[in-house]
Order: sequence, then structure tokens, then C-alpha cells
Amino acid sequence: MKDMENLTTIYDVDRFINSHNLSFIYVSRENCGVCHAVLPRLRELLDHYKDIHLGFVDASQLEEIAAKLSVFTVPALLLFIEGKEYLREARFVHFDELKIKLDSLYELYNE
Repeated sequence: MKDMENLTTIYDVDRFINSHNLSFIYVSRENCGVCHAVLPRLRELLDHYKDIHLGFVDASQLEEIAAKLSVFTVPALLLFIEGKEYLREARFVHFDELKIKLDSLYELYNE
């Protein structure tokens, strides 16, 4: 399962996004059942993309993340390529569609 870095401050989030060419941010809340169901599936999916780094943010602990990343619902999944957001999924995640989008972006990036 894909390793993930816990990000607990806005500084951590900025550093994480800017220090990896491909960074994926997962925003969750402590009492979110959907969030807890999505995370293991996401980690398993991201195992197929060795260059994507996964960061985890608990919005219950870092409420400023909503304003920073314009996250209005959880779970929120955001892919950044060289610091710029390229993909956003929220609430109900369709993993088949997410995989197709990731495959396409990953292939374009690695050309």
C-alpha cells in the first residue's frame, strides 16, 4: 500500500506540493465514514504510480485547509503536477474513472 505523509500545517502542505513533481493530497475528516472507506482504495490505486507521492490532511485538525485548497466537502482528492492542480475529485469517488484520468495524466507527464 502506498506510503503517505501526514501533513499537519499549511506550511507542510505547501512544502509537500512543491517538493514533489507529482503530489497527491487526500483531505479527510475524522468522523467521515466515506473518507475512511476511500483511503485504502486510493492507497492501493496509487501503488501503480511510483512517482506520485501521497499526502494526508485531516481537515478536523487543520481547518485552514478548506480555504487554502478550496475544499468544501470531504473526501477531497487533489493531484498536483509541478505545483499546479491538475485533478480534483470530491465526495463520491468513482475509482474506474479516477484510474483512467490518472493513467492519462501520468502518461503525459512521463513522455
